[in-house]
Amino acid sequence: MNFKIGMRIPPKIGAEGIESTAAWAAQIGLDTLDVPRLTQETKEACQKAGLEIGSVDARNGASLLSKDENRRLNAAEELKKQMKDIAELGGRVLFMCLVPEDHTLPRKEGFAIWKDTFPEIVRHAEQMGIYIAIEGWPGPAPHYPTLGCTPEMLRAMFEAIPSKHFGMTYDPSHLVRLGIDYVRVLTEFGDRINHCHGKDTEILKDELYECGVIQATFGEKYGFSEGSWRYTIPGRGEVDWGKVAVRLDRLGYQGAISIELEDHCYWGSIEAEQKGIEKANEHLRKVFK
Repeated sequence: MNFKIGMRIPPKIGAEGIESTAAWAAQIGLDTLDVPRLTQETKEACQKAGLEIGSVDARNGASLLSKDENRRLNAAEELKKQMKDIAELGGRVLFMCLVPEDHTLPRKEGFAIWKDTFPEIVRHAEQMGIYIAIEGWPGPAPHYPTLGCTPEMLRAMFEAIPSKHFGMTYDPSHLVRLGIDYVRVLTEFGDRINHCHGKDTEILKDELYECGVIQATFGEKYGFSEGSWRYTIPGRGEVDWGKVAVRLDRLGYQGAISIELEDHCYWGSIEAEQKGIEKANEHLRKVFK
């Protein structure tokens, strides 16, 4: 196994500017950088630092699932233009989270809108050589409206659009908090993994006793939590990254493991963020290299 390790840019680190961010990432031994927007400046900063572009964030994803048809059409055209621009700069992975504008929209209704909207978008992705990677964050409580956050939904989406250019960001942290077998997801949907996040989840036993699996009534004790769980850096949670690595290797996954820092222990200052990224990188290197 010889996987690339990268990162999604945290806010304090990113505030230093793309050239400084890329230089620091290369200094600690990262291979790729996920960027919110791919520009010529971003491309040149990464090339100068010897980094590859991991994923690029999609814009206006919520409008793609709007109840307003005109808003959907406009968002789709804007997304197709963004894919063209990304492809011209050498980007290949478009990251998105399919959260509808209306957070109360039932997922079944959101799926119907998606099924009508996305075939044309994916055909354009195929033409541009772009691979869409949707993330399984379930969305904001209490409605959790995000499409593609459960195997039930992923199965329906991949059956509706069989193209590999529409796939998933494998992020086991969301699966753990939802009680979904993150290894089984690899087995069933491994051929549709277009991107991978290095993030973990710790199950908080005392808080689980207090409020069960529903959101805490009187507020969470930790950042990046809803009560009975909290997001962590890899190695501090429930995920057996050795099992993940073996299966990704068997699947022939060629992308990076991109650290997504959402851990309250490593948040609030640039020093804290850098320490969190460094520790996550150290743990993932032991497993994936």
